[in-house]
Parts: sequence; C-alpha cells; structure tokens
Amino acid sequence: MTRALVTGASGGIGSAICRRLAADGLEVIVHANRNGQRAENLATEIRAAGGRAEVAVFDVTDAETTRQCLEALCAHGAVQVLVNNAGIHSDAPMAGMSREQWDDVIDVSLNGFFNVTQPLLMPMMGERWGRIVSISSVSAILGSRGQANYAAAKSGIHGATRSLARELASRGVTVNAVAPGIIAGDMSDVAFDKSQIEALVPMKRAGRADEVAALVGFLVSEESSYVSGQIIGINGAMI
Repeated sequence: MTRALVTGASGGIGSAICRRLAADGLEVIVHANRNGQRAENLATEIRAAGGRAEVAVFDVTDAETTRQCLEALCAHGAVQVLVNNAGIHSDAPMAGMSREQWDDVIDVSLNGFFNVTQPLLMPMMGERWGRIVSISSVSAILGSRGQANYAAAKSGIHGATRSLARELASRGVTVNAVAPGIIAGDMSDVAFDKSQIEALVPMKRAGRADEVAALVGFLVSEESSYVSGQIIGINGAMI
C-alpha cells in the first residue's frame, strides 16, 4: 500500500487532504506538532471509516528530530507521497514586522519544506515512484499586504518545486505545488467577511478544503504522472 505523509494535518486543509487520500486507498501518516490530539482524532476517524492511518508528531523546524522521525517511518517502508502542508501566519506590514515574525514564518514554511522533503528523496528514488505536493498560497503569486514573510516563504517553495521537479523527472517522482486562494475555515472566516470575498473573488465565494484536497488527490495519483514542476492555483479566478 502506498504511504502518504501529510504535514500540518490537524488544520482544515490538511485534514481534508488526509481524508481524501485515505478514501483513495492510501495509508496516511497524519502529522502534527502542537495539535497532537487533533491528529489522533483524525487518524481514529479515518480508521473508523475503513482507512489506514497513523500519527507522527514532530516540529518541522527541528531538522535533526525531523530526520530521526522520518527515518523511523521509512524503516516500515518508503513514504512515496509527501504533502507539505505545514505553515504559519504572522502578519504585519514589513515596516512594523519583527525579526521574529519573519524568521518564524520562513522557518516553518520554507526550512520545514527542506527538513521534511530532503530525507524522503532517496527512498522515493529507490522506489522509482513518488509524489511531492506542497501547499502554497495565492499570496505568493499576487502578493498580499502584511504578508511579505508568508509570500516570501511560499514563493521560495515555488522555485524549489520547479528545480526539484527537474532533478527527479527521470526517477518517476513528480513535484508540484498547489496555491489556494481564500478557503473557508477558521483563519479566512476571521479575516474576510462575505462582502470582501465577493469583491476579491470573481466566483463570489470562498473555496472549500475538500476542493483543495481533490486537486491534491489528483496530483498524487498515477493519472498525474506527466504533471510536474507546476504551480497550480485554486482560487476562484482571482488570477
């Protein structure tokens, strides 16, 4: 059975991705850092629905601990699907942004991408089949006031995605990124009211986490084997 690791899986998009991959027959490794109990609850839900799931708890910014956890996971078989979903916001106009805000966001979203992805590459290459999908944001494409740190981190993932796709193209491993726009959930529900969403999104609504999960489900499937190095927006025609 193909094993899939989803980082930052305790949030709305991450949990939707886990449910979708489990429903598609993958064994899901539900990752969390601070929200271990949410991850446990999600894994229990997936197993109750007939799927296979386990939990991994580690801080993606801690390179050595992350490597040790991933080596332990790979001892049971290669992790052939990776969804890099872990990320944080710490918004402020750059003129008033602290160094800590900048570093924290870069550390989770960009350094975390490296810390998780790099140790899994050789096992994937050994299997000559793998799928890497990173969750980015429309902010990395359009820019967003108060999110220079977040946009920078996600833009960095875009460059890494395109480069890594070229490195792995002959090894049967595809690498893509998904850039959601406004997706209904705890953060966007606080940040945007209905009138703001209608003004920003041509489709006049927020997206749903299960719509993002459906796109990820395609990108990790066999049917997507010729799709690699792409940054795919899912944003209701914002761009």
